Amino acid sequence: MESLKLPKDTMLGAAIVTITGNREVFIENYKGILEYTTESIVLQGKNAKICFEGSGLSIDYYTNEDMKISGKIDALRYI
Repeated sequence: MESLKLPKDTMLGAAIVTITGNREVFIENYKGILEYTTESIVLQGKNAKICFEGSGLSIDYYTNEDMKISGKIDALRYI
């Protein structure tokens, strides 16, 4: 990867999680939605599940490549 100058996330298929304060999250490279409630959203990544916990959580949009979650985010866990 280093010699080819390719991004690690692309080569490893790792999820990219970008958090803006405690109100917005952008996720790239996820595999699927496992659980979706207003208190918990669980996504399947390549190597782990990604769990967002809070209140008033909602998925604003999602595609095969990325999604945006909004609401009051209290915790992010990899399980």
